[in-house]
Amino acid sequence: MDEKMEKMTRQQAYCAMYHYLENLYQLTHSDDLGAFLGEMSILPDGNTADPAIWQDWLQAVEKVKENDNCFKALALKWEKPV
Repeated sequence: MDEKMEKMTRQQAYCAMYHYLENLYQLTHSDDLGAFLGEMSILPDGNTADPAIWQDWLQAVEKVKENDNCFKALALKWEKPV
């Protein structure tokens, strides 16, 4: 499938990130990561346990949407200077 055709809602992307971090927590048992996952949890009313988390997430989504080549930008961020 063409990568341009793959679409996710903000909620689906958030859940994907949550599950990724949850798997990482299962491997590391990091207290910091566990606490962060607790703050990210979705409550029965549909809001995150820490309301600021959702706003931070939306800001991150907008930042990525502004950069068509964000994947390359992340790679360059970690490139060692010559």
